[in-house]
Amino acid sequence: MSKSEAYSWAAKRVRAQVLRHVDTAAALGNIAAILAENFANFFWVGFYWVRPGHLLLGPFQGPPACVKLGLDRGVCAAAVRKAGTVVVPDVDRFPGHVACDERSSSEIAVPVFDGTGHVVAVLDVDSESRDDFDDVDVSGLEEICRIVGELYKRGDG
Repeated sequence: MSKSEAYSWAAKRVRAQVLRHVDTAAALGNIAAILAENFANFFWVGFYWVRPGHLLLGPFQGPPACVKLGLDRGVCAAAVRKAGTVVVPDVDRFPGHVACDERSSSEIAVPVFDGTGHVVAVLDVDSESRDDFDDVDVSGLEEICRIVGELYKRGDG
């Protein structure tokens, strides 16, 4: 299966989670598991919730992670400030990178928007390989985050 096909399959499964969700945290946990299961190169995948002045760790798959991140530095914070996807081919070259696990070499962070266009969460994915994320990952993960955003557009988030 190609990477594009894997993202299409994952998006269908994510959509099903969103449509039948009972609890946002539980849905996000299953969504992180779907992504980890479908993409072996995802060393860490999970969500950070946007809170006043910081990001708070949400559901994830992978080794333990930073629980609270400031909005002034790091890849996830950059995605919030930009209100757009941030791809980092080499985390050692990203000014202000927050190293929650030294094995991370490349990273992509994609914002999740609520019904009013505010960033409410960030999907964060790390890889142990440098330059591991491309345009297919960007479009696939942005589509998944659009689907996840439905949780917040209904006022359930």
